[in-house]
Amino acid sequence: MFANRGETRIFNGNRFKLGLFGFNCSGGLSLTKAPERWDASWEHCVRAARLADDAGLEFLLPIGRWHGYKGEADTQGTTFETLTWACGLLALTRGISVFGTLHVAFVNPVFAAKQIVTADHIGQGRFGLNVVSGWNPLEFDSFGADLRDHDDRYAYSAEWLDVARKIWTETEPFDHDGAFFKLKGVLGKPKPWWGSHPVIVSAGNSETGKAFASNNADCLFTTIPSVEAVGPKLAAFRALATGARKNMFASCHMMVRPTTKEARDYHHYIVHEQGDWAAAEFAEKLRGARISAQFEKNMSLKERLITGAGFPIIAGYDEAVETMTKLADAGVDGLACGMINYIDDFKHIEEGLLPRMERAGLRRPRVKSH
Repeated sequence: MFANRGETRIFNGNRFKLGLFGFNCSGGLSLTKAPERWDASWEHCVRAARLADDAGLEFLLPIGRWHGYKGEADTQGTTFETLTWACGLLALTRGISVFGTLHVAFVNPVFAAKQIVTADHIGQGRFGLNVVSGWNPLEFDSFGADLRDHDDRYAYSAEWLDVARKIWTETEPFDHDGAFFKLKGVLGKPKPWWGSHPVIVSAGNSETGKAFASNNADCLFTTIPSVEAVGPKLAAFRALATGARKNMFASCHMMVRPTTKEARDYHHYIVHEQGDWAAAEFAEKLRGARISAQFEKNMSLKERLITGAGFPIIAGYDEAVETMTKLADAGVDGLACGMINYIDDFKHIEEGLLPRMERAGLRRPRVKSH
């Protein structure tokens, strides 16, 4: 096994890393009514996680979601809580890093810090924390929590994380007198595995969000507006970063087939024949102002949301690897991938993409976990 956190798979030597994204949620990322859409049962989550682990993928990243997107399919309406989900998958896998996604506004840091350490011990250092400040007013209302002004949400997250880090490192009880937390006699045992804090990731696209992620996270997630625009965007991210070099990841929706025509035909089926347009209408009203500027203009916003919101790779195997090579050249370290069905579609990663990525120098030859 690994000798320290820096040797875990999320930090391996592959030039371009891959993970599965959002498969703790019904429907995954896509607003589609297609009968093969993702059923996020526990059995299916375990099977998808083991496929990814065995294939040498680097990470599993869940979405923290408390309300779905309505419509007929209600994508993400049925979800597993992510820290508990991560604990189960860490116990059932051997090499892959597994993240929990935590809305810090909804959970006290003293309680959460111990949950996180527990997960880290279950995974023997493979657990990672995705810190989310939150944006969805429906979810804040569900918790009776205040949806603070944008910048205040990040100030809250920064203080929350400061408290958690103290719990993970301090050996004597401490008091904390901050803007958001007044705590006395805080102490947490055990400490994280290897005595170092879990891998922390954060996503940000606003200036405040990018600054928070750059200063607080080990790995940064952002959106890709286009292949051409990603280089300058990541350069701006890295200019804000402090300390060691950060891994830069982006979310995508991976819809690949042997040929580009097959991929585009399948995309047409998913969106134009089976798209949940009522859900897309709801999502556009809820999210449109936040995300529309991040997207390429070759799809309508509703079509992009049905596809899966992340950067769409709708391509044949060879074209997909060419796109990933361009992203790697621009400074992207890897992709968190959504798919229509994480089990049925995994063969396209396993058999179609990974051998080509190895030949292109994006990944080293695979060593299977099982």
